[in-house]
Amino acid sequence: MFRFEKFDVWQKSIEFADNIYAFTRSFPREEQFGLTSQMRRASVSISSNIAEGGSRSSDKDFARFVEIAYGSLMEVVSQASVAKRQALLAGPQFDAIYIEAERIARQLSGLRSTLNT
Repeated sequence: MFRFEKFDVWQKSIEFADNIYAFTRSFPREEQFGLTSQMRRASVSISSNIAEGGSRSSDKDFARFVEIAYGSLMEVVSQASVAKRQALLAGPQFDAIYIEAERIARQLSGLRSTLNT
């Protein structure tokens, strides 16, 4: 097992990306290279940065990748807000994304704090 796989936040971020993929499947074809692509790439970036950071030799480096993962998470929240305003996401879908993003944000903040000590 790789180091990053041991972190619950990595597991949750994989599930989060799965949900983003599922929600964006119903987006119109003209959004394929717009919000669909942006939301999917940003959601995958969360777990990818945790994984890459976990491979670094210092906790300081790892913490920087956790910060990048946090930024990607915020991108998804912002993009989901646009998608909701454009009626591409239903209210319950947006709420599910938002609630899970809050949980992951707390976990990332906690991990970053642990690494910076």
